[in-house]
Amino acid sequence: MSKSGDLESLLEFDFATAVDALDHYTRATPDRQAVLYGETGECFSFARFGRLTDNVAGNLASLGVGKGDRIGVLTTDPLVAAITMYGAWKAGAVYAPANFQYTGDLLAYQLNDSAPAVLVVGEDLRSVVADIEDRLVSPPRIITADSFDGGDFAALLRDAPRPEIRVEFSDPANIIYTSGTTGPSKGVVQSHRWLNVYTWIGRQTLTPDDVVYDDLPMYHIAGAHITFARALWAGASVSLWKRFSPKDFWNRIKDTGCTTAILLDVMIPWLVNAEPSDDDRNNPLNKVHLQPLPANHHEFAARFGIDFTTAGFGQSESGLSLLALTEQLPEGQGTPPELYRGLSHAQLRDLFTANDLPVLDGTQTLPKGFMGTALPFTEVTVLDERDRECAPGVVGQLAMRPRLPEALFQEYLGKPEATVKAWRNLWFHTGDAAICDAEGMFYFVDRLGDRLRVRGENISSFHVEEILVRHDSIQLSAVVAVPSQEGDEDDVIAFVELAEGAEYDADAVREHCLRNLPKFMRPREVIPVDQMPRTATNKIEKYKLRNSYLERRRLDAESARTGPGVG
Repeated sequence: MSKSGDLESLLEFDFATAVDALDHYTRATPDRQAVLYGETGECFSFARFGRLTDNVAGNLASLGVGKGDRIGVLTTDPLVAAITMYGAWKAGAVYAPANFQYTGDLLAYQLNDSAPAVLVVGEDLRSVVADIEDRLVSPPRIITADSFDGGDFAALLRDAPRPEIRVEFSDPANIIYTSGTTGPSKGVVQSHRWLNVYTWIGRQTLTPDDVVYDDLPMYHIAGAHITFARALWAGASVSLWKRFSPKDFWNRIKDTGCTTAILLDVMIPWLVNAEPSDDDRNNPLNKVHLQPLPANHHEFAARFGIDFTTAGFGQSESGLSLLALTEQLPEGQGTPPELYRGLSHAQLRDLFTANDLPVLDGTQTLPKGFMGTALPFTEVTVLDERDRECAPGVVGQLAMRPRLPEALFQEYLGKPEATVKAWRNLWFHTGDAAICDAEGMFYFVDRLGDRLRVRGENISSFHVEEILVRHDSIQLSAVVAVPSQEGDEDDVIAFVELAEGAEYDADAVREHCLRNLPKFMRPREVIPVDQMPRTATNKIEKYKLRNSYLERRRLDAESARTGPGVG
């Protein structure tokens, strides 16, 4: 058998698609819990969840939805999104969720770009869609949902024969939007095999006794795929919530028996900043993915009794391509033995070792940005500006290519030039700076270009700049990312050049941002400048703006430490 054939066998050790996996557990373990919706306390067995998603597929087909059609979702209700996602897949359609924080032009752009045949909309967001309907080139059929079984959505759940459609590994499964840099955000088209590759190692860390905690948005690959779809694919169950709550997090974990979760950036300091308690370790959470890996990962794990953590690199385009396992506490010293469920310490270590993935001791110091090594289905490297491989320890652009068909994303929807540029010289260029050491370990260094990441959201500086210049007083804007003073992600800082004769009105600009940008995209500061620094070819030198801001912040912090009149 060829190496590609070996990889295909390795990849499809259980099921080729998420639909195949759900069908299996619906038949084999119909009464076992698949989903607990924490917001209402309602439980869904595999049989019930399978039947509801069969019905959605059948009713979508009766509306004329066929293979390859797109099903849009705009809702804050993750249960509605999850049922729609599986229903769409069973109908051979493509799950195309929109960020529920988008309004106005941002939402109109995404809906025009993805062009869904059907759009499932939360009742609380119906007016947001009504405001832009006249801007939609091909208005979708709109189905409202005030709950998973309320509004028009209830009609999708009525008994209906599931269409006889076979989903192949190469069929598109999702369109997930990621941030743009010099242009609008792009729809990343992902196949069913992409979903298989993305969840592959994570599925093997689960058993049917595991409960996966999920409070991440379902328009994001972390909420929809690496938590929800991964759990059901492995025959585990999901504890599903609308949003993260540092106040309620540990009660949710205990009450629903969660054994594994994903914590992103600021979630970790929010939890650590809570008052310590003798009860901190009395919980069943034994496996946590930390992204990015914080410097205090062992302190966090030791306080809350987390046996294992993982860290790596993931993108909408590449899925999960780098990973490492850290054993934070010896067996029996983390999760209380009476609460521990899932793979044993030895089984988890053996799983990673067998796939040539690092297994580390949590007490050892790891350099900032540690991401581990490549999974079997992707070749990963660091390239210089001419796409030559960098020597160990030299900073370049993280790049990768698949070892078998469809392991990475298929294309940027409707943007062939952007697709070709990203895939130049047969490598997918991630847009992130990294280094690889002599042992083959990868480390994140910085973001290239104008991508920002705030509160787990990717942001396009292009979109923020576009909104800012619509204010009458602003003729030019430049948005940069600076390291946040809380967590490891970014703060959004905007610099603006005023129109001739205009005076800067901070309150008016702030109100403009409140009206036109979702909270996570709003600049932390908007700073007027007389003139933007430019190159000889008239390109704004954003690095100079960023450096000037960081220097000002450093001086302010130094002044605050020393006090007035000192130094």
